[in-house]
Amino acid sequence: MDTTAPRPDPEGEDGIVRHSVLEDILGIVTGTFTVSLGLFLLKASGAVTGGTAGLALLLSYAGGLPFGVLFFAVNVPFFALAVWKKGWNFTLRTIAAVALVSGLSNLHPLALGNLTLDPLYAALGGNLLAGVGLLILFRHKASLGGFNILALLLQERLGWRAGYVQMVLDTTVVVAALAVVPPGNVLLSAVGAVLLNLVLALNHRPGRYLGA
Repeated sequence: MDTTAPRPDPEGEDGIVRHSVLEDILGIVTGTFTVSLGLFLLKASGAVTGGTAGLALLLSYAGGLPFGVLFFAVNVPFFALAVWKKGWNFTLRTIAAVALVSGLSNLHPLALGNLTLDPLYAALGGNLLAGVGLLILFRHKASLGGFNILALLLQERLGWRAGYVQMVLDTTVVVAALAVVPPGNVLLSAVGAVLLNLVLALNHRPGRYLGA
């Protein structure tokens, strides 16, 4: 009797199990929905986060423009970097992810209405959801542009963990929030941003996840 375990399918010549097209589509949709819900919680409580998402939130607070429009706009310059360093496959997935988050950011207010949330819950819960969503996107060869692309490039080229790299960049954005957000919210946002990046640092290590 053959007791050999069945080989995963599909599998590449390098032995790495590949995601199917359907798995990638579902993964990107799931990841972007999770991220957008987390950002909705942050915006509902007046909190911020790091990266281009945090930058877009700050600009929406300061100027009153829709978050979705600003989020896509601030990511446009990073798409060229993605094409240059990561190729068209990664870039197109990232553009799709950014567009989905931008669009879904308009869905949650319609479905959930105006929420009154405890700031601590919103900061921690929102960043936790965003971190899990980013992790899903990374594992399906996508990102949300901006700092995600820089963090992934530095991890691949220098071996620096993407979560720690992004933590440093995110801290800069959160500190800048002092210009438009009350100090108490900024402090909670900083704690939340650390939580988000710990999710990435602990779960997205080189060599740990072999799916592609």
